[in-house]
Amino acid sequence: MPDSPLYSAAAVAVIALAVAAVVAVGLKVLRSFRELGTDAERATYNTLHAASKAGRHLRTGLNPAGAAKASRQLRALLGCDALAILDVSGVLAWDGAAEELRPGLMELAADVLSSGRTQVFNAADLKLHSPTSGPSRSGSVPKSGPVAAAVVAPVRAGSRVVGAVAAFAPQAGAGLVRATTEVADWVAAQVELAELDASRTLLMEAEVRALRAQISPHFIYNSLNAIASFINTDPARARELVVEFADFTRYSFRRHGDFTTLAEELRCIDRYLLLERARFGERVQVSLRIAPEVLSTVIPFLSLQPLVENAVRHGLEAKEGPGHITISANDSGAFAEVTIEDDGVGMDPVQLQSMLAGHVDGEHVGLRNVDARLRQVYGDEHGLVIETAPGEGTLITMRVPKSQPDHDA
Repeated sequence: MPDSPLYSAAAVAVIALAVAAVVAVGLKVLRSFRELGTDAERATYNTLHAASKAGRHLRTGLNPAGAAKASRQLRALLGCDALAILDVSGVLAWDGAAEELRPGLMELAADVLSSGRTQVFNAADLKLHSPTSGPSRSGSVPKSGPVAAAVVAPVRAGSRVVGAVAAFAPQAGAGLVRATTEVADWVAAQVELAELDASRTLLMEAEVRALRAQISPHFIYNSLNAIASFINTDPARARELVVEFADFTRYSFRRHGDFTTLAEELRCIDRYLLLERARFGERVQVSLRIAPEVLSTVIPFLSLQPLVENAVRHGLEAKEGPGHITISANDSGAFAEVTIEDDGVGMDPVQLQSMLAGHVDGEHVGLRNVDARLRQVYGDEHGLVIETAPGEGTLITMRVPKSQPDHDA
């Protein structure tokens, strides 16, 4: 058997290495903290860190879940004994001491919510609005506990007062009043950002409804006419077209979800082109070049079909003789790149640019709608890229990220 002193020496060596590692990690952490420099720099860092953590919880606006988490960070930021966040209908969150004051807070803050002005309340005010206590019969105010004052500051979203922040402390000095007002203004900025995000979502939904309305008048009428033309001459074809028309409209007018997959959108396009070819016959020829690995890519709902419809209506319908549409989808690293090319009559690039910018109205409403939605979802660098000229056809390119964890199809 090995000599036991050898084992003891090895054990001592291991322990020494572990201690050295712990000391090294501790020194590294201490050094990183010291790199912040002065006490003022550390205070600035702590303030920004707390605000950043609180901001993550207010991204969806004023709601109980987010307010409860944000209140902890904001109370630490103000250094008060208790902090409450409320909207116009009730107290959303309370963090800290003196929670017995919570039931009377809405009554206490009523004037702040109506006037939009920060107010300071003393111990008498708190006792008056506390459901468990009040002025004594002699009119004197019972001695308060550690929390003897409150500052209530309004939260404004534009011109509206949507809530308030209440800070409770042993006394309300000028510093606490200013700090609470600033925190309320910061919360208001988060609320306005949340409302902006909600407005963008509503705008996207409105744009999808506009695309559906655009499909309705001309395409449905023409498709039904094409189906009717086959009822007597080719009943089997008419039945097939009715099924495809039903599937297309069911997909186009679905009520749920702002996103779909590239595969689903291509199926919709296939049905659309089948119905259009029932009208145009061999005048519309289509080629598909689809990389299988991008079929599951998430894209905004009804973002490809309007581009293909534009190629048919404005590219090929006005062209004499047959026309060709090529639809490609390729893997381009972190992106899926989709192109729709036609050899139709083309467009004036200057007029198209003005139309996409919203400066002039035009026939290509679908293009402008899809371009705006892509920019809203992915950023300006992901708008449509359109290459065209009169008589030269049109090539439209769309690039979307393959990884979109925040979007569900």
